[in-house]
Amino acid sequence: MKKTNRWFILAMLAIAQFMVVLDTSIVNVALPSIEKALHFNVANLQWIVTAYTLAFGGFLLLGGRAADLYGRRRVFLLGITGFTVASLGVAVAQTETVMIVLRGLQGLSAAFMSPAALSIVLITFSEGKDRNRALGVWSAVAAGGAAAGVLLGGILTQYLGWRWDFFVNVPVGIAVVIAGLRWLPLHESEAEHNDLDLPGALLVTSGLIVLVYGLTKAPTWGWTNGQTLAYLGGAVALLAGFIWNESRAKFPLMPLTIFKIRNVTGANLTQLPITASLFAMFFFLSLYVQQILGYSPVQSGLSFLPVTIIIGITATIASNLVMKYGYKPFMVGAPLLMATGLYLLGKTPVHGSYIVDVLPGLGIMAVGLGMSFVTITIAATSGVSKQESGLASGLLNTSQQIGGAIGLAILAGVASSSTKSYLSDHASQAAAAVPAALVHGYHSAFHVGIGFALTASVVAAVLIKQPKGQIIEAPLPAAH
Repeated sequence: MKKTNRWFILAMLAIAQFMVVLDTSIVNVALPSIEKALHFNVANLQWIVTAYTLAFGGFLLLGGRAADLYGRRRVFLLGITGFTVASLGVAVAQTETVMIVLRGLQGLSAAFMSPAALSIVLITFSEGKDRNRALGVWSAVAAGGAAAGVLLGGILTQYLGWRWDFFVNVPVGIAVVIAGLRWLPLHESEAEHNDLDLPGALLVTSGLIVLVYGLTKAPTWGWTNGQTLAYLGGAVALLAGFIWNESRAKFPLMPLTIFKIRNVTGANLTQLPITASLFAMFFFLSLYVQQILGYSPVQSGLSFLPVTIIIGITATIASNLVMKYGYKPFMVGAPLLMATGLYLLGKTPVHGSYIVDVLPGLGIMAVGLGMSFVTITIAATSGVSKQESGLASGLLNTSQQIGGAIGLAILAGVASSSTKSYLSDHASQAAAAVPAALVHGYHSAFHVGIGFALTASVVAAVLIKQPKGQIIEAPLPAAH
């Protein structure tokens, strides 16, 4: 394959991934407008986000394995087509039920498209300098897309209307499908069979959906509530059943031997707390700038623009430095930078300013994110055979989704509890105490986020091993 074609393919796949990441955050700014336009029941409004998250997180392993078994190009194109059609449906939806169902179909399509796309990147670029650069681009898109989604969502919602948050996917999706048909090699299955482990698929998909749902509802229901415990217990039982099935199946959905690759295990375990701390920054800082600093949706989006820029630059630099120093030093050090950024954000005052109180912590956090995402991706996919590249991609994406769900559930509970406690202690001050109480809750969430980041650093230090021969000065031959 010609070198220019490889980078064109990367750009096309990165655009597709950007759409997937964008749709997890672009809708947040539009929720009030959607509620008013479609007369949404307030209790059901969260399902616009949850339906997408559940389907995406639940079907990722199945999507990744399907790419290995049935051809990466075929699965990718089916996924992007489904995503584009579902986006159009959401954009013209007239009722809350139709919108929620189509958001679920968006997530389902993304679960097949995203791991197939990363799998194509892995087999297009051989391990070495070029793959590291390619994964640097991929990681910048994955980490920066959420910040870009807040900005784009604010602009589209404020000036064109909330439906354009979804219309925007349609022309981009069509362009990617046309380019994929023209440029993507067939990438047919390299496996010796195409037997999909249906019991395993059913167990892991239902287990992950139940887990994500239980974690999402836990802050509302309470962590010791019977419903919460029932969902979390059910998830544990289903996932335990999945592991038992995988150990016995002739053609398992997720061969457990992949975890014998130490860095695959270490990278995915590092990814969980990294994503959890990422949610501490994005979710609560967006609330701070809107509810405390009084920013409009567009101003709020612009305030996160430095994150996208810094992550893009840092990920590119880190992908090159990996060739010289290996990925372990960055995987250990990057979470420490994130912890530092969260520490500074944990000092934001009620009467603060963006430049003095927000931007320094935000910038340091972004540097850590750019370094961690690219090096985790490299570690999680190094040493994996072509036959299991889709599985490795789905596994990494699953770690991100589960880490985010766990993080948001825990942090939302911490912030809510801390806010209520502050209001109780300052009951005599009534309404005047509300802003201070909210900020107090955000600070508590940031402090727990620091703990997540430090945990990631320790996990990387203990589990990640720099393999011999990883530091290579020249790129390996390109994949054909």
